[in-house]
Amino acid sequence: MQKQDFYQSLVKQAQALISGESNVIANMANLSALLFTSLEDINWAGFYLVDSPQELVLGPFQGNPACIRIPVGKGVCGTAAHSKETQLVDDVHAFDGHIACDAASNSEIVIPVFKNGEVFAVLDIDSPSLARFDEADREGLQALVSCFELTLS
Repeated sequence: MQKQDFYQSLVKQAQALISGESNVIANMANLSALLFTSLEDINWAGFYLVDSPQELVLGPFQGNPACIRIPVGKGVCGTAAHSKETQLVDDVHAFDGHIACDAASNSEIVIPVFKNGEVFAVLDIDSPSLARFDEADREGLQALVSCFELTLS
């Protein structure tokens, strides 16, 4: 199966899981579990929520225990929240200011989640492999996040 087809199927599964459910935490929990069990070669999938203009706080996730708070603008998650743009990092150890929550993580993708035009959270996915994520992953995961954003309005 090609990645594009895989992500189309994943988005349909996500829609079925969260359609009609307004509880944000429940939806984040189910999406984290769906991603963690569906994506190959990852070791963490979950959300960080904007807790204040200066800080993200850990939300629902699957994987090893993680950093609880991340300053906006710091690390890959904080950079995604600050820039309002997806961060696709082939080697987190080469990322200036990387925050090592799990020493086993080597690559990462972080997608901002918007509510009413502002960053509400970020979806963070880590892999133990270098350069695990590519443009097809970016597009597919952004489509999944767009599906989730519809439940936030």
